[in-house]
This record gives sequence, structure tokens and C-alpha cells, in this order.
Amino acid sequence: MAETLRSRVTRAMAGGVHALLDRIEDRAPEAMMEQALRELDQVVDEVRHELGTVTANRHLAQQRHAELNRQHDTLKVQIDTALGQGREDLARAAVGRQLDIETQLPLLEASLAELAQQEGEHRGYVDALLAKRREMEAALSQFRQSRASSAGTAASPGSSAAQIEQRMAGATGAFDRIYERQTGLGGVARAGRLEDASKLQTLEELVRQTQIEARLAQLKLPGTDGQA
Repeated sequence: MAETLRSRVTRAMAGGVHALLDRIEDRAPEAMMEQALRELDQVVDEVRHELGTVTANRHLAQQRHAELNRQHDTLKVQIDTALGQGREDLARAAVGRQLDIETQLPLLEASLAELAQQEGEHRGYVDALLAKRREMEAALSQFRQSRASSAGTAASPGSSAAQIEQRMAGATGAFDRIYERQTGLGGVARAGRLEDASKLQTLEELVRQTQIEARLAQLKLPGTDGQA
């Protein structure tokens, strides 16, 4: 693996979920986390490409190694035949070729061992990166759910009286501060708790209904014009 790619893998593995979640207060946290996943996918693709190259090279080296071994065995039979027929010159050429093959085989075997090690390393990187991606995806999913839950609670029509009262207090408090700064007078009088305001409203409606009933009763009396 190229050193630059190895460095990218190392950085991707070092950037865990906690480092990702440390950045969720940024301007666009969800988009940023999605971008981090895309960058991780790019690293995975590059490692897989390298893995494919290493695997192909190992297969070629294996084929070459097997071919040289077949040639060596064939030469052995040919040498025996040549010696049996008194053709020492032919046997000498075959022996020279065998020596060349015997020189190449250890080099190929060393290359095969190195390629096998690289292949295993790359497969390990892919597995680790995919596991990291699953971890980051889970964190992003939890983040989305928490934001959706928070938004749903804020917009829910079934908000508790305490929440409504808190929001009302914030709004009226701001109003009072502005009013007092602009006029020099104290804040406008208003109901205290939400529960008390509801009771006062009920009382006001009761008084109104009583007045209506009294007016109707007066209108029913003979010789009255309905004026109080």
C-alpha cells in the first residue's frame, strides 16, 4: 500500500465516533457527518483497489512459480534421456537451465510471501474501515433520531402546561423589559401562573353569564324596556 494511502487509513481509523460527535454543534452537523462517511467510503474504495492489484500480482506470481517447477521437472526427465543416449551436450544445456530456474524460485517465493502479507494487511484494513463505517452510521442515526425527537417535542400540541408557561414567561418578560426601557414605567400587569389565569378567565365568563341572565329576567318583567 502506498504510504499516502496508509496514512489516510490511519487517520480514518483514528477519527472515532467521539471525535465526530464533538463537531455536532457546527453549522450543519448532519451534512458534515454525511461528508465524513463519504470520505471514509473513498478510503475504502482506494484500499479495495490496492487489494485487487496485490491479489492479481500474487496470482501471477503463483502461476509463474508453478510453471518454473513444471519446467524443472521436465528438464530432469530430459537430462536423464540425454545422458542415456550419450548426449552430454544436451544434458549440459538442460542442467544450466535448471540452475537458472533454481535461482529464480527463491526470489518468487519471497515475493509470494510478501504479496500474501500485503493481501492480508489490505483485507484487515477493509474490514476495520467497514466496521468503523458501521459505527459512524449508527452514531449518525442516533443523532438524527435525537434531533427528530427534540423537534417533535418542541412542536407537539400536547406540550405540558409548564412548558407553555415557561415560553409565555419568556415572551412577556421580554415585553416588560422593552416597555420599561421605553416608558420608564413598570411592566404591564398580567396573570401569574397559567393555572391562575385560566381560573380568572372562568370567573370572568361566569360573571358575564350572570349579567346576561339578569338582563333576560328583567326583560321578561311587564312594563320594562330592558334599561338597567
